[in-house]
Amino acid sequence: MRAALRQSRRIWTVSTGPLCHRQRPFARIVVGRCGRHHHHGGSSLRRGSGRVKILVLNCGSSSVKYELHDVSQHRALAQGVIDRIGEVGEVLTAPRGEVAVVEPAGVRVRDHGEALELVIARLLAPDSGALKDLGEVAAVGHRVVHGGARFSSAVRVTPEVMSAIEECATLAPLHNPPALVGIKEAMRLLPGVPQVAVFDTAFHSTLPPRAHVYALPYSYYEQHGLRRYGFHGLSYQYVSRRLDESLGGRLRELKVVIAHLGNGASITALADGRSVDTSMGLTPLEGLMMGSRGGDLDPGLLLFLMREQGLSVEELNNLLNHGSGLLGLSGRSNDMRDILAGVAEGDERCRLAFDAYCYRIKKYVGAYAAVLGGLDVLVFTGGVGE
Repeated sequence: MRAALRQSRRIWTVSTGPLCHRQRPFARIVVGRCGRHHHHGGSSLRRGSGRVKILVLNCGSSSVKYELHDVSQHRALAQGVIDRIGEVGEVLTAPRGEVAVVEPAGVRVRDHGEALELVIARLLAPDSGALKDLGEVAAVGHRVVHGGARFSSAVRVTPEVMSAIEECATLAPLHNPPALVGIKEAMRLLPGVPQVAVFDTAFHSTLPPRAHVYALPYSYYEQHGLRRYGFHGLSYQYVSRRLDESLGGRLRELKVVIAHLGNGASITALADGRSVDTSMGLTPLEGLMMGSRGGDLDPGLLLFLMREQGLSVEELNNLLNHGSGLLGLSGRSNDMRDILAGVAEGDERCRLAFDAYCYRIKKYVGAYAAVLGGLDVLVFTGGVGE
């Protein structure tokens, strides 16, 4: 795929983390201790021992991903994922780092509260836990997908911040509600520990009006905040920081395009080290073709489906979010590995899905090269990008 996309004078490939796992049809917990080092920035937080441990949570609608990070040593102490929350099935661990433990089958994680209780129990486990007591946790960081126009940086969680996150749930109904539940549960289980919200949309707060405005009556923007916000901001922030380090602090001098290619996919143009355009919009539906999302579509097509095919709003939402993209075109899978397997087997629909996927990326890269007035660095990241 990368050969098909190679359009710039130099290519820099950066990894933001492990490859995404295929979803299994049962609940699973992936946990472990790990000694892999990550080069993150420093922190102003300090404890008497000089070691600062931050618990990072990413709460999805049916999953909780976590990492316990030692800021003073730039080191991940433990990480994992609990998925298929609310369903009965096996509970597994990942063979990461020093320890791998398999829980009995048939465990049901009923809600996010139970999921976080399991996370804490695993972190405190006498034989394999990375914590001796919860007093070692200096703060909890929460990934929140949508912060609207209000948040341009990380903020400490207050009642007002929680209300704002809830208000933004209308713009990200699949993402913000579980993040808010995660915050509330973390506050219950870790009382008195600072909670910090970090927003995916914040990185794109530098978009100029000409890039974020939609050509609708301006009153919709003024009254309802309907504009391009962009997503995957935490990934872009991390990748741009790593890229700047690798290029000796020259990021602001270069014209950069970053392609975050996972089950969800987006692409962003950087000028002077800042986001100046990005493919996702008001919601994560716009832009590139993705695993189960179609990306850019003619709005008239949606009107046709509602008027002529009788699709309800809920049916249309399900089609756009869960039945389109690679899955819709191939009829086989939303996973690029399965699509590539189908291509190797001569499956014509998998070939069409793959070609359309690559074409859309090339189209956006070319458009952003025009926006930037050239292209110095093209970065691939995410599970597919790797």
